[in-house]
Amino acid sequence: MLAQRPVLPPLRARVEAIDLARGIAIALMILSHAVSGLLGLSEVPDWGMVPIHLLTKFSSSLFILVFGIALAVAFLPKVGTSDWPRRRLKLVLRGLEVMFWYKALTVVEMLPIFPREDIVAALLYQRFPIWVEILGFYALALLWLPWVLPLWYRMPLWSRLVLPVAVGALSVALERHFHFWGIEPLKAILVEDADHYTWGQLARLPLVMLGLLIGEGVLRWYGDAATRRRLVLGLAGAGAILLAGFVALVLTTTTFDEALTAVAWNAGKHPPEAPFMLFSVGGALAILALCLLGGGRAAAWLRPITVIGSDALRAFIFHIVVIFLGLRLLMEAWQVYSYPQVLGIGMALIPLTAGWIAFIRWFRERS
Repeated sequence: MLAQRPVLPPLRARVEAIDLARGIAIALMILSHAVSGLLGLSEVPDWGMVPIHLLTKFSSSLFILVFGIALAVAFLPKVGTSDWPRRRLKLVLRGLEVMFWYKALTVVEMLPIFPREDIVAALLYQRFPIWVEILGFYALALLWLPWVLPLWYRMPLWSRLVLPVAVGALSVALERHFHFWGIEPLKAILVEDADHYTWGQLARLPLVMLGLLIGEGVLRWYGDAATRRRLVLGLAGAGAILLAGFVALVLTTTTFDEALTAVAWNAGKHPPEAPFMLFSVGGALAILALCLLGGGRAAAWLRPITVIGSDALRAFIFHIVVIFLGLRLLMEAWQVYSYPQVLGIGMALIPLTAGWIAFIRWFRERS
């Protein structure tokens, strides 16, 4: 069994539970970006940091996990077929499209805050934005991952299980002990740097690989009710173990309340540290398990969230433009509203984003 290559039976229909999980990740991002982009974390009351802002820490890990799952479900079964070159080109072109929007939204994000020189520096990878930086990770990953997916496809199970751990250890070692010839942006892009808010390609690659493994499980077991339950229980159990590991780890050095507050303040997010990642990935796995358990019915009940997850790029573009171009720049709404008000703005943006995506689809169908 450990020598087995990926088993990838085709699915008969789109797995809307994956769209729901991605939509939850983006909805949590929207709440976080609205609060931090319009008010700032320093103005958030304690009851807003824990538990409300704390829960948004699941979003980034969930988004990257679902990225790996989607690669496995939609593209990995095509590796080695006559259709693979076309699929690979589609991924690369998508990466170029995301790269364009990453740079465009960098300007949108920084325009109300920074002078022209800083914006140009960010466009040239001499510095980095904050709120749209995960889009930069996604763009770069789409440009190189399609070329190594065939290697993953040929690897036996034991090596697919070991590789995420090995890559994670390598990333930590490089971040701590290798200085990348003094080129800070290169270090930030690959393994992250304490002075830059980035998502490192190697630092977050283990999460993509974990998503690929989960995606393989979805292909094999999601179609049957009995095996789906076992998959859900496995994911929920893994999430519970990671969250329990977070509790056990932090209680050796601090109190539980202080540890939750530190996570809410992004301590250990960039570069990734064990407590933050145990909490974030554990919560992401629990959410993913609930989405797969609910399946199509949950996706239908939470249709606006599912719609957002079905078109992540358009959802990301819309909420960043509204927050930073519409509210922060044009309406000069920086620290104008109270925390409950900006939280309400963030919550209102979620159905508005879904409505915008639905409108664009309706318009394209009729134009």
